[in-house]
Amino acid sequence: MGDSCVLLVSPNALPPLLPPLSHPNEPESISSATLPKSDVYTVNFETLGGCKLGISRYPDFEYNARGGTGSGTGTKTRDSSELNTVSVSFDVKTLYIPPLTSETTTFLGLPLPPFLKIDIVPELFQGTIDQYSGKVDLEFMAKFWFSVGTIYRAPPLLVRTVLTSEESIGTIRSGQGERLDKEGKCRLVGVATVDPINDIFMNTFLGLPTECLAKLSAAITFSSSS
Repeated sequence: MGDSCVLLVSPNALPPLLPPLSHPNEPESISSATLPKSDVYTVNFETLGGCKLGISRYPDFEYNARGGTGSGTGTKTRDSSELNTVSVSFDVKTLYIPPLTSETTTFLGLPLPPFLKIDIVPELFQGTIDQYSGKVDLEFMAKFWFSVGTIYRAPPLLVRTVLTSEESIGTIRSGQGERLDKEGKCRLVGVATVDPINDIFMNTFLGLPTECLAKLSAAITFSSSS
């Protein structure tokens, strides 16, 4: 799959051995050694290459998001029905996702024009990771700022979706994620509706309202909080 999500921990910081809640048709669970023993964790997030972004019926942008970072906290859920679930919340002040530029993004095999830039400003990033099944669901909200050099800057597009390891289905867009496996690999996808903004050009060019699709490769690491 290329670059992918990875869960890394110290081999000396293992959690209690909890029996997985398994069913005959569920995939094999990931290792119980993916999280340290403490109930509160520091969570680090890094975006990687091999990502895609698409909007409306246009072909997808090929997007190298390598270098994005962020950090937050993870808490083991104690509810009896969710013994394997870790709730994670990232501090948006620490989140950085590389912009779409001629250096990071291609469209139809060609780099974006050097004057075109799309900045991504996260406003919310939180959700859950199931320790045993590998299922990931992270609610994501961000503003996308389109600009052309110094001569044009559109109002932001607000995008809100759930980046999931499962399937995300919209009306015109859809994507299939991949759960964390024993090697820590996954793919997160999310479909979102993009509403019109106060800009006739952007509304017409993108056909707003419409849908967008994100396919994200990332690395997530957990460590015990001091």
